[in-house]
Amino acid sequence: MTSTTRGDGTTSHVAGGVASTAAWSALLEHREALGASTIRELFAGDPGRSSRLVLDGAGVHADLSKHRATAETLGLLVRLARERGLPERIDAMFSGARINTTEQRSVLHTALRIPRGESLVVDGVDVVAQVHQVLGRMGEFCDRVRSDQWRGSTGRPIRAVVNIGIGGSDLGPVMAYHALRHVSRREIQFRFVSNIDGTDMVEATRDLDPAETMFIVASKTFTTQETMTNALTARSWLVNGLGPDVDVAKHFVAVSTNEAGVREFGIDPANMFGFWEWVGGRYSMDSSIGLSLMLAIGPAAFADLLAGFRAMDTHMRGTDLQGNLPVLMGLLGVWYRNFFGSQSHAVLPYEQYLDRFPAYLQQLTMESNGKSVTLEGAPVGVDTGAVWFGEPGTNGQHSFYQLLHQGTTVVPVDFIFFAQPTNDVGDHHDKLIANVLAQANVLAFGRTADEVRAKGVPEELMQHKLMPGNRPSTTLMLDRLTPYALGTLVSLYEHLVLTQGVVWGIDSFDQWGVELGKEMAGELLPALIAHDVPDLSAFDASTAALALRYRALRGR
Repeated sequence: MTSTTRGDGTTSHVAGGVASTAAWSALLEHREALGASTIRELFAGDPGRSSRLVLDGAGVHADLSKHRATAETLGLLVRLARERGLPERIDAMFSGARINTTEQRSVLHTALRIPRGESLVVDGVDVVAQVHQVLGRMGEFCDRVRSDQWRGSTGRPIRAVVNIGIGGSDLGPVMAYHALRHVSRREIQFRFVSNIDGTDMVEATRDLDPAETMFIVASKTFTTQETMTNALTARSWLVNGLGPDVDVAKHFVAVSTNEAGVREFGIDPANMFGFWEWVGGRYSMDSSIGLSLMLAIGPAAFADLLAGFRAMDTHMRGTDLQGNLPVLMGLLGVWYRNFFGSQSHAVLPYEQYLDRFPAYLQQLTMESNGKSVTLEGAPVGVDTGAVWFGEPGTNGQHSFYQLLHQGTTVVPVDFIFFAQPTNDVGDHHDKLIANVLAQANVLAFGRTADEVRAKGVPEELMQHKLMPGNRPSTTLMLDRLTPYALGTLVSLYEHLVLTQGVVWGIDSFDQWGVELGKEMAGELLPALIAHDVPDLSAFDASTAALALRYRALRGR
């Protein structure tokens, strides 16, 4: 093993990739030794397993006992993380080192939740002071809107807020709003537009009153095609509804760093809220990108959200790896992806308000770790990010759980539930929790032939009723869905992503894979709308044929 210094100043302890490490070899041997051992057998051979393979972090209770893993497995995975330099990488991220090496940027979403009065100096600038200056302006703005001091151009208060963004400028705010609607100001409607498909904007605005509507345009550069197309359409909708003399600045605010573009659009730069290059889009919901959320739940609740983020950050940075919840969950993901061949991962929240949480995690995990080259530009050599999916329980039970239980593919699962109901209605919550506990049990232990016979099932149906079990899961239990609890969950998965990226040796904070498609769309658009027959020789025959057929159907 050798040590090399990366461009961000941190040290890689391994040459040749993760598969060349001693810990990786030890894990391969351990996997072979485990063989076909089942979760049922692991429980039978270790009576204390259900109390030892649990841990708590930042108010999250995690049961890791229903995994195809032992204490030795976790020890070897932690050894792998140490060999890959995870502790040093964690410190580098929190201190502001440029660990996003392909873009030469710091990765400081954790600075967004450092308390006022503390300091973190990066390149000679106290970033914490900058963060709280923006948070203060956001709070003052939100108080004005929520107290009806802010008035639209006709003098009426705001009763609808439409957030226009895409990717991290949409998924985070919409997920968090859905999760925290129960603490939002219900007199104000909140809508979210992201898709360039005109239907998205039409449906978001069709029943709104322009005189009472505010738009938040969230685009760092103020040039993002989808966002700016929708923003221009929103401005036209406003002008059509209120007349050409409407004061656009009373209905639009911006989350951006492009002051000239914001001003040109008609937004007062005093109502522009900035953020920084060291905040990646999918990590930005607790920055000014969360302005719509702060408008919904208020500055105090937003501060509670940040406190939840911070609590898990503190756990991540201050807890040794073997008791570190995000680290162990991330390492178990590596265990199944690379040593069992699992290609997907399900997140199943038993809380209706978390209906958009799986979609949010799709971007967080798949955009971060869907990479095939290392930080040094070499092939990774092993499988990386899994396909993440999920739906809230119990809806998913009547959808894709059949595959989870009896399919040919093993899918690791995260169950999430809350002990206290958000809306306490009859016995609904007890039935909900009975379901989540039952699903985790059946996935792990299944039902044997003898157990099926004991239920009186006829022999001809025996094979159909067998449940193989041995399907791994993590169960996360929290007390109640609050802004604080949501912050801990999001931070947990952020740090899970970092853990896996460090093990695989990839840059979890760039997203070059989304760029080429956008670039080519820009090249194709003129050909689709040209009056004359376009020259499509630069494109493949299939694309050219489809473009010509589209033009014909559009009468061009």
